[in-house]
Amino acid sequence: MNIEQIYTGCLAQGAYYIESEGEVAIIDPLRETEPYLARAEKDNATIKYIFETHFHADFVSGHVTLSKQTGAPIIYGPNANPSFDAIIAEDGQEFKIGNITIVVLHTPGHTMESTTYLLRDENGKDHAIFSGDTLFLGDVGRPDLAQKANDITQEDLAGILYDSLRNKVMPLEDDVIVYPAHGAGSACGKNMMKETVDTLGNQKKMNYALRADMSREEFIAEVTDGLLPPPQYFPLNVKMNKEGYDDIDAVLERGTVGMNPEEFEAAANSLGALVLDVRHQEDFAQGHVPRSIFIGLNGSFAPWVGALIADVKQPLLLVTPEGKEEEAITRLSRVGFDGTIGYLKGGTSAWKASGRELDTVKSITAETFKTILGQDAETKVYDVRKESEYSAEHIDGATLTPLDYLNDYLGEYGEEGTSYVHCAGGYRSMIAASILKSRGIHNLVDIAGGFAAIKASGIPVTDFVCSSTK
Repeated sequence: MNIEQIYTGCLAQGAYYIESEGEVAIIDPLRETEPYLARAEKDNATIKYIFETHFHADFVSGHVTLSKQTGAPIIYGPNANPSFDAIIAEDGQEFKIGNITIVVLHTPGHTMESTTYLLRDENGKDHAIFSGDTLFLGDVGRPDLAQKANDITQEDLAGILYDSLRNKVMPLEDDVIVYPAHGAGSACGKNMMKETVDTLGNQKKMNYALRADMSREEFIAEVTDGLLPPPQYFPLNVKMNKEGYDDIDAVLERGTVGMNPEEFEAAANSLGALVLDVRHQEDFAQGHVPRSIFIGLNGSFAPWVGALIADVKQPLLLVTPEGKEEEAITRLSRVGFDGTIGYLKGGTSAWKASGRELDTVKSITAETFKTILGQDAETKVYDVRKESEYSAEHIDGATLTPLDYLNDYLGEYGEEGTSYVHCAGGYRSMIAASILKSRGIHNLVDIAGGFAAIKASGIPVTDFVCSSTK
């Protein structure tokens, strides 16, 4: 028996490859299927089943494409109703992979079809669970995503999740290994550990939601406390996972079209395409296509695209580092953004050589900013980190305008004087600056290095519990 976790850091997502006696099961595959096909070929093995723990909201799974390529059936737990052919398994149903067994444990609560897969080894011993979004390390799945689809409250779902955990998961032996669908950084939970594999016994000790003396009422209160609104793209990804989508090869073929500046500009104007610049933030600051939006590949690229671009069907034109076009299109497709129609061939150098103007973002060091603050205590400073980060520490007098909800705060940014913007390290503040400039707000200066550089420069910071509810 061989179990491999295939972890994608940008999405904080874990897919799984399980092989026994030349037969393979894949659990929660990503959109691009080649890694699974290649891995099975290396083992001279056959992909027999594709298991889905639920209809994912934060990424588009590769189940539909992988099933077409291999003939392996897609398996869901009870209550699933996909638009494509799939095995809707019964609670307790068993599937053989070589000399091991995968048992369906229906564990609703995160969603009503959510299912945990229990792996029993060749001796029939419970070895591991693949818990999807039912159980994370340090947390459990948020119970607010399936409310509308099931005409049910988040409190009702949390209660159902409590029962699932107590009746199906916690009775398992402590040495059972937990393989979750996500780790720290995912918007599917709020308190995940940085580790991606653990034992159930340790989770019973460490995970607040698995306390042995926890009542149902306490569980519901704690699991639903502090939930932020889910990203806008979540229901759109659920729809794609439930109804199907284009194969990744078709998406790549449409998107990897190199355009000269004239073609690029014409496409942007005629199709209403959004120009997405995925280079490093320093390159964007030094020169970019006017009104383009920066979201760099070097950060949490796909989740930020999903959080900030409302429509997954939005036509996109890319400005990329040379040779990174396919990577950008692939990572966009992971969160359902299949509308890339081309990229700027030759990048900003070709744009400038064609006689077209480049826009810039002024960026200063924290030391320079310290001098400016010393000269004018009324300097306008905008912090685009999360509310929790701001609450822990922030510059005295800084206004919180979280990047996730920046459109709600556009009125905070005046047209008079200069506005200084920062985040934790410089990535999010450049995204914010690009969005603000695209809205016609140009009196912006980015503080390079963000809050880390600000603290290192000796600028005074304040502890404060923010009362904002946005």
